[in-house]
Amino acid sequence: MNNKYRIQQATTNDIPTINQLAEAIWEPTYRPILTREQIDYMFGVIYTQEALERQMQEGQTFLLLYDKADPIGFAAYSIKNKDERSYKLNKIYLLLSRQGEGLGRLLLEEVESRVSSAGAQYLDLNVNKYNKAKAFYERCGYQVHLEEDIPIGPYWMNDYVMRKALA
Repeated sequence: MNNKYRIQQATTNDIPTINQLAEAIWEPTYRPILTREQIDYMFGVIYTQEALERQMQEGQTFLLLYDKADPIGFAAYSIKNKDERSYKLNKIYLLLSRQGEGLGRLLLEEVESRVSSAGAQYLDLNVNKYNKAKAFYERCGYQVHLEEDIPIGPYWMNDYVMRKALA
């Protein structure tokens, strides 16, 4: 990686930074496919200080992507199924103004490298069926593995589960 960008593992001290990034990225990302009420509800479930602390305690590893000193994106991953040697990319987000520069791929490849080193055979991720990021994942070698509908409070996430074999 060149010296302009760095990726570091986040700690609970970085939660305000993750929250700030999520605030800047979430609403414009999901506005075309979810209602304002659903966006607000899900943001409250996933990105409060307490929710992010819990996710870290429950085994999600968060990474922050920096352009020099400026945080511009984040990702989180965790073990999905030990027996199958699969991991899950729980989230990956990049400031909209920085998309299209290859930085999402840089962050995704870092996750792939870390989980491969940990023994992963597969990396899975969920993407909303109507999210344009699906095409990005396909370009990165992910394929639709299955479909699932996930209840989040009174709402549903209608997702594709995409998978990439890492071996």
